[in-house]
Amino acid sequence: MINLPTLRQWRYLVALAEIRHFGKAAEACLVTQSTLSAGIQELETQLGAALVDRTKRKVVLTPLGEDLAARARELLREAEEMVLLARAAAAPLTGPLRLGVIPTISPFLLPRVLPALRRRFPDLRLFLREDLTARLVDLLLAGKLDLLLIALPYEGGAIDTLPLFDDAFALACRSDHVLAKQAGPVRLGDLADTQLLLLEDGHCLRDHALAACRLPPSPRRDGFAATSLHTLVQMVDSGLGVTLLPQLALAAGILRGTDVVTRPLAGDGGGRTAPARQIGLAWRRGTQRADEFRLFGNALHEAMDKTAATQDSTAS
Repeated sequence: MINLPTLRQWRYLVALAEIRHFGKAAEACLVTQSTLSAGIQELETQLGAALVDRTKRKVVLTPLGEDLAARARELLREAEEMVLLARAAAAPLTGPLRLGVIPTISPFLLPRVLPALRRRFPDLRLFLREDLTARLVDLLLAGKLDLLLIALPYEGGAIDTLPLFDDAFALACRSDHVLAKQAGPVRLGDLADTQLLLLEDGHCLRDHALAACRLPPSPRRDGFAATSLHTLVQMVDSGLGVTLLPQLALAAGILRGTDVVTRPLAGDGGGRTAPARQIGLAWRRGTQRADEFRLFGNALHEAMDKTAATQDSTAS
């Protein structure tokens, strides 16, 4: 029988590959530097091969060390999933859950649903990471996040998705803008000659808004760009142009204190509904926690419905 290295030894190698410093890698593993160094040496002796080239200036992994570190990263992720799967079988959605959320969703949706999720799953420890979609997907595939709450569709990466709900777009403009005075929904063709303000490149909301309204990028539209929806609203309030805002942000009161109003957007007349983006969950394809993540999605959807019903009754 082969004498297999321990998960602890593989964790030391992965930490060293990521940090490239014995002392800092030891701190990340919560051990002394001598313990980590000895663990790496034991691993090399056990395998009969050098994994690390030790110099005074820097840590360099051998080609074999780099290859084994990448494989060990997957091994550790699978081992962690096995533990979490066992816990979920006894009590789903308990313990840590690392959730990545894009910034055009996080501040508008999470305050509505987190209180209900905490009440329903009191032993769930939710760690949140806000970032752009592409970076969140990279972290998900690297095993550093468990689940994503993003706008769909998203092409790229070995991920599975669960659509939750549609988030309709509305036109936002100053109250003195010509489109604010237009009767009925604003037609998509009416936006062709307007100064349409959008988020900067990298934000999926920009691409989803343009795709939903079938508006190609143009020099006129690329003249101004914002880094957040709040900045976008301030630009519109200053009279720089109009924009498209999702219902999530509008329901959260993003226009409060401004002279910005909204107008509904019409479909294309061919049976299409008004433009919208789709909000959903994403996880690594093949994960054994898919059922647990679907349960989280259902709970999130139910929490949204309850808060919407509460808002409606308060408004009436």
